[in-house]
Amino acid sequence: MVAGDSRPVRRSVEVEYWVVDEAGRLVEPDGLVAATAGAEREFVEPLLEVKTTPCESTAELRTELFDRLRRVLDRADELGLGLVPLATPVDGDDIAELPSDRTRIQNEVVGADFEYVRHCAGTHIHVEQEPGREIDQLNTLIALDPALALVNSSPYFRGRRVAAGARSKLYRRLAYDGLDHQGRLWPYVEDIGEWDRRLDRRYEEFVAAAVDAGVDRSRVAESFDPESAVWTPVQLRETFGTVEWRSPDATLPSQVIRLADDIAGVIERLRDTPVRVGGDIGRVGDDEIVLPPFEAVLEYVDTAIEEGLSATAVRSYLDRMGFDPAAYEPTTHAIDVDGPVSADDTRRLRLDHAERLQRDLHQSPAIGAD
Repeated sequence: MVAGDSRPVRRSVEVEYWVVDEAGRLVEPDGLVAATAGAEREFVEPLLEVKTTPCESTAELRTELFDRLRRVLDRADELGLGLVPLATPVDGDDIAELPSDRTRIQNEVVGADFEYVRHCAGTHIHVEQEPGREIDQLNTLIALDPALALVNSSPYFRGRRVAAGARSKLYRRLAYDGLDHQGRLWPYVEDIGEWDRRLDRRYEEFVAAAVDAGVDRSRVAESFDPESAVWTPVQLRETFGTVEWRSPDATLPSQVIRLADDIAGVIERLRDTPVRVGGDIGRVGDDEIVLPPFEAVLEYVDTAIEEGLSATAVRSYLDRMGFDPAAYEPTTHAIDVDGPVSADDTRRLRLDHAERLQRDLHQSPAIGAD
């Protein structure tokens, strides 16, 4: 890309939703995968994932995602099913996995803590890599990671409150606690060579942990490569030619589109705007993009997980980094209550939010950037 290039940054999304029956019970998405292109099973039984193709504008992305989800919901209505845009299933239902060698290896390596991963539904946003600016894109998205607070959608794990962003806490602090570097946000990198070396080291650590758990090395190699063996919130994806941000929760489609639009807007600025790490607070400006020290980013991320948008420091940071926090309505703050959530309350919550998703698809106005 050359300076002044006006072509939009292509972007795509992957959204995961829990599938429930008319009583709010988690069920398998039988019949829904065939409803549209881009619909797939996830690694646990009651999750459905819907992906878009790379799109050149927010309007195009919105049209494709909404069309695909409407097709799924039309079929779901016929089958008496619903899609729930919450990051966790809320209560303590056991979540069964679909059988695969990849999942079996992860269970052997991670152990009992892999249970936490089974209770998580999220959103992935991809932006197209731009030659020569890949590392600036990667580092900027690392600095933007506290924006996960904009779409925190569940504070619960097994019916009890754990954090404003329960899914992020489950992944980053609980599921991979026994594996160094996995699940965590990685520091800024200097160049692609450093990124590749990190991937190779993490892959070897994962293979060593698998061998220690009794898994044959060749079996690991059949299911994983350096890129697919790691879980970190921001990744360079050679496979797709994108930079991927994996932190956002499952949430309403309109919020997914708004977030993807904001992310793409910041990334598009990189074409003509220098990026540097320095200063104390970080900002996205017309003259430069300043990324705060990585330690400061981690503090914002921790607050975004624990408190979400109720934290003034997080809202102020996101405002400086190019977001309008007032434009978002993170579900977690609306359903966050003290004390355990009963099984009956859980099922009602699921059904209420399945209805919210339906209304969102049929009533949401276009994003302002369109």
